[in-house]
This record gives sequence, C-alpha cells and structure tokens, in this order.
Amino acid sequence: MKKIILYIAASIDGRIAEPDGGIEWLSEFPITEEMNYGYKEFMASIDTIIMGGRSWRELSNMDAMGAYADKAVYVISRHDWGEKENIKFITENVIERITAMRSEQGGNIWLFGGGELVSMLLAADLVDEMQIAYIPAILGQGISLFPEQPKESKWELIESKNYSSGIIMVEYQKRK
Repeated sequence: MKKIILYIAASIDGRIAEPDGGIEWLSEFPITEEMNYGYKEFMASIDTIIMGGRSWRELSNMDAMGAYADKAVYVISRHDWGEKENIKFITENVIERITAMRSEQGGNIWLFGGGELVSMLLAADLVDEMQIAYIPAILGQGISLFPEQPKESKWELIESKNYSSGIIMVEYQKRK
C-alpha cells in the first residue's frame, strides 16, 4: 500500500503560508543541489501529489507546476478547472478517492498542502508520515500547518536534521 506523506515547510510559529496564501517568504531558503533537505530523495519516492486548490493556484501563478510534470497531480477543490496533462481535479468523494489511490501500484503519495486538506486527511487517519522543514522565520499570521484538528493523533520521531541555513527537518511516523 502506498504511504501518504506530508512533506512541507512551516515557519517556527507553525504557518505554511501568508494570509493570502503566498509563499514568497520561502524564497530566502531555496532548494539547491548543495542544500536540498532530502527533497531529491523524497521526489524519487513518490509518483502522485495531492494538493488543495489554493496551493495549486499559487504554484500556477508562479509558473511552478512544470516541476511536477512527471507526477500525477490531484487538486482537491470546490471547482473543477478541467484536466491539464498530468493534473486532475477532485471535487467530491475526496476521502474515498484518496483512499482508493493508496491501493494503486507505484510510489508514495505527497500530501503537498494546504492546511485544510492536511486537517481533512489527518481527521480521516490517512496520513502515514510527516516530513516538516521548520524555517527559521516567524510569520505572525497566515495559514496554519494544522488548523483546528478534530481529533488527537500520536506520532513517533524517526529522524531530525539541523542544517547550516537554520532549517530543522523532522520526520515523524504515525504511531501504530
């Protein structure tokens, strides 16, 4: 069975985006060949990406979706904007569709974000692992990594790494 892995950057005050959904604050900490925070290995382990509509719009506005052209991308949205190459929209039966994806053959599934989608999948007990890059910045306001969680869950720390950039990468696995 495929694992659903939340791989995301968050400020040290737990924000994943500015109030308008912007992620420009991350530009000070780019992923490079020398400093990729495990991104290269992570991308090799997945073949599917799930993201919310706001995340998709933000990446599309930045013309960044091309980086995921070799992955199946599913956008969870209230609106179906029409299929585009590798991008499909899920507007209903979200939990059922994502549960079915887990039983398909292939690599793991990247839960890209945003906060509402993360909360929905955590509430449905569908997230297997979390890899969170804590960025040394405080946004003060914006979209929370874990907006109001409807139920408690327990996680086991698998690994943590400190980088010279000040980023701390933590990897958690759901306790069984």
